[in-house]
Amino acid sequence: MKFFLLAFPALLSIINPLGGAFVFLGATQRLGPEMRAHLARWVAIHSFFILNASLWVGAYVLSFLGISMPVLRVAGGIVIALAGWRMLNAKDESEQRDNAIELASSRDASRIAFFPLTMPITAGPGTISVAIALGTSRPRGADHLFWFFLAATFTTILICAVIYVLYRYSSRLATLIGPTGTVIVLRLTAFLLFCIGIQVLWTGVSDLLEEVLRR
Repeated sequence: MKFFLLAFPALLSIINPLGGAFVFLGATQRLGPEMRAHLARWVAIHSFFILNASLWVGAYVLSFLGISMPVLRVAGGIVIALAGWRMLNAKDESEQRDNAIELASSRDASRIAFFPLTMPITAGPGTISVAIALGTSRPRGADHLFWFFLAATFTTILICAVIYVLYRYSSRLATLIGPTGTVIVLRLTAFLLFCIGIQVLWTGVSDLLEEVLRR
């Protein structure tokens, strides 16, 4: 229970599925409801595996590959900032509808389910770093480890369920606030996404500079 009360708000606040729902909607405007539901389901599934992998083996994998957290933040920040910049300069929905090429199958659309919708927009470097930090606090001993496993799994399932519901019904959220409100929210969300990317990038660069100055 202590882990859940710590991990759930920490991960939910950094993932921000409500804001991510409008990013998801902006990236899938040219797709139909069934395809959007298909993508929302796979984003939730991919997020579940990323969160659990980060909680359990994230620190070991990064250490094995020789990748530091600052480098992960720099790379992720660049990708997030670019995604926000593209959305910020995207054409209006009517122009997208006229000019967009319809995807031929669910397999074609599924290519964006992991990148960039899941990684880095939904479960990006910030989320991974928080999950890795939470995972390093896991207890020792088989009994304690079992309860930690249950708490971690329950936490990630609940978070991914929230992601799926909000992404799945992102168009209904947009309907509630109207076309003008949707455009405003999409542009603001894109700008905030761009700012988040710059912040993540700057945090990584600052950490790298500190390491250089200490040598």
